[in-house]
Amino acid sequence: MSDTVTVVETPRDAFQGLPTFIPTAEKIQYIQAVIDAGVKHVDLGSFVSPKAVPQMADSEEVVRSFRKAPELERIAIVVNGKGVQRAIEVGGLDAIGFPFSLSRDFQLHNTKMTSTQTWPLVEQFIIQTELHDMSFILYLSMAFGNPYGEAWDEQALLRYIKSLAAMGVRHVSLADTVAVAKPDQVKRVFTQVIRDYPEIEFSAHFHGRPHDWFACVDAALEAGCRRFDAACGGLGGCPFAQDKLIANIPTEGLVDRLERAGFKTGVDVDKLRHCAESARGLQQKYG
Repeated sequence: MSDTVTVVETPRDAFQGLPTFIPTAEKIQYIQAVIDAGVKHVDLGSFVSPKAVPQMADSEEVVRSFRKAPELERIAIVVNGKGVQRAIEVGGLDAIGFPFSLSRDFQLHNTKMTSTQTWPLVEQFIIQTELHDMSFILYLSMAFGNPYGEAWDEQALLRYIKSLAAMGVRHVSLADTVAVAKPDQVKRVFTQVIRDYPEIEFSAHFHGRPHDWFACVDAALEAGCRRFDAACGGLGGCPFAQDKLIANIPTEGLVDRLERAGFKTGVDVDKLRHCAESARGLQQKYG
């Protein structure tokens, strides 16, 4: 099993909820610092309605700034066909991410579409990204539970993944959107899907609290997961978590833990700590 772990920095997720617009130049400067620290995979922005997420109104400009960055996987999030078209037109992206929730209520709230309406859209996205030489990442949100009263069902999760595999999805990011996952649950799920679907890359997008975020990371690692999303300073997270301590896992903490455990990330943790300070500064300034 590989001892190299891919670390994906998610400034989009970290900053999208801040109420005051971060000037584009400051976003670009921050992202460049993360890249200079050795991170080669970055979630740059999202092509969604500026009315819905004002902080992401400059995603085209941010993406353009990194079109020529060497060896960088440039990722952006979309929620509908218009967003995909914007992503295609801006150019320079390597991957498009789309959130598809195991929760029917959350899918409707997050994308304004029902689950039934979403399945054919996924098929369209697969075709469009292939035509434009981009990869497609499906973020399966609420993968380990949700706050809407819909009981989590492991078999339902596995059925979703089976359907996605049959459609041709080749990268599924299992997202613990509201930090309810349990380590044994994480290990069991990742172990099974990695075994049953070798053609799919499974990655993890965990949220957690400062004192326990690493538990699910360790479980996923043990099961064979080798790609994790994170945000410097542990910023961001889901506004529906109803717990202000829940956020993205801190990139600097993740890299430090991985390196100490003998995994290779190619990232300079000391430089990341400076990035974390910058991220917290942006949060204080524009939050």
